[in-house]
Amino acid sequence: MTPARRLARVLADLGPRYLPFADAATAELPLGRLLRLSLFQVTVGMAAVLLIGTLNRVMIVELDVPAWIVAVMLALPLLAAPFRALVGFRSDTHRSVLGWKRVPYLWFGTLLQFGGFAIMPFALLILSGDTTGPIVIGQAAAALAFVLVGAGLHTTQTVGLALATDLAPAHARPKVVALLCAMLLAGMMASAVVFGLALAHFSPIRLIQVIQGAALATLILNGIALWKQEPRDTSRKSAPARRFGEAWGAYAAQPQARRRLIATGLGTAGFSMQDILLEPYGGQILHLPVAATTALTAVLAVGGGLGLLTAARWLNRGGDPFRVAAAGAVVGIAAFSAVVFAAPLGSGSLFACGVALIGLGGGLFAHGTLTASMAGAAPEQAGLALGAWGAVQATAAGAAIAASGILRDAGSALAVSGRLGEALSEASTGYLVVYHIEIGLLFATLVAIGPLVRRPALPPLSARPALP
Repeated sequence: MTPARRLARVLADLGPRYLPFADAATAELPLGRLLRLSLFQVTVGMAAVLLIGTLNRVMIVELDVPAWIVAVMLALPLLAAPFRALVGFRSDTHRSVLGWKRVPYLWFGTLLQFGGFAIMPFALLILSGDTTGPIVIGQAAAALAFVLVGAGLHTTQTVGLALATDLAPAHARPKVVALLCAMLLAGMMASAVVFGLALAHFSPIRLIQVIQGAALATLILNGIALWKQEPRDTSRKSAPARRFGEAWGAYAAQPQARRRLIATGLGTAGFSMQDILLEPYGGQILHLPVAATTALTAVLAVGGGLGLLTAARWLNRGGDPFRVAAAGAVVGIAAFSAVVFAAPLGSGSLFACGVALIGLGGGLFAHGTLTASMAGAAPEQAGLALGAWGAVQATAAGAAIAASGILRDAGSALAVSGRLGEALSEASTGYLVVYHIEIGLLFATLVAIGPLVRRPALPPLSARPALP
């Protein structure tokens, strides 16, 4: 055996033991091919950070765009979320002359993202009023750009997850899900750092460069991700066409399919309402410095990564995905309780612990529900099932984030005016209202998940020992 072959064998033996997610690889889906496929999640994370984080601040602070216009623009990508089930169904039944069913939709989703990012910086500059033309052109162009990016993002993620389900054997899917979720987190964290450094010295030219750089990165990374992934099967072009209504009726008629989606929506809303409130809560209520509140994003991501790893190991040992999701909800209840008690105790450490637990619980819940959706879908309905999960998850998250801001403002206004009594006249009341609602949603999630959890097999009553 040559030294090169010996080294390769040693690395192969060490990989599953020391490299995270290395054991997700199988003979059908080797590690290199799996990592390459997971790049589509990096572009999804990059787009999410750019829309929700970077451009949110740039439009309001640097470009002086009114906040209500920013809120409307950031909500536009959610218009595509309910159509994820339809996109997944179409990718299940697509009849391509080339023998592909997933790749065309992945490519079209990539082109939609690329097109939206390509026109976005120019539309935002016109929207800011830095032009001699009518501002309505900037509003229309910016709306089109955000809709294109949202449609591309949802299409790419839905069909990418369906393709991963097609390629991975059933026993490896929990590990594959963990890897794909981890790549989403990695894409978000890396993009946040890169965008922050690139826009440290803001200028219109730099904004154009950053957003169009994201467009080019999306095109390249997704092209690498889908290259030679789906095997061609020209027999698919003769498959009988199906209607979406018929397919959805068959899927919804499956035992507990609707309850699974309800649990996903409730839990996602429960974990998502805090997205825009944790940093202001830490700064305004706990008086933490900017550096400390900014680090909360990293703490949340680390907790989420631990949740994904824990869920992957649990499921790999034969665990029930619904039990994993329920454990995530329980952890979330404890996490938000810690965040709530951090205010009267004035404890930044307790707050940081709560934030880490939010990430941990969210990772467990997301992994559990996504794995359950994969496992509960027939091979010909993988895209539809994952599209339904994505539609419910994205819509619930968007609605929860929007509602959290309204509830926080309304609660604070009532508290400051004294309408809630002297005991609730603190500035933290608006935040605490939202956190208590999240705890209530997570309890409702446990109620919804309960009937879905597998019961351990019990011996018949006649075989049980008599009571003394």
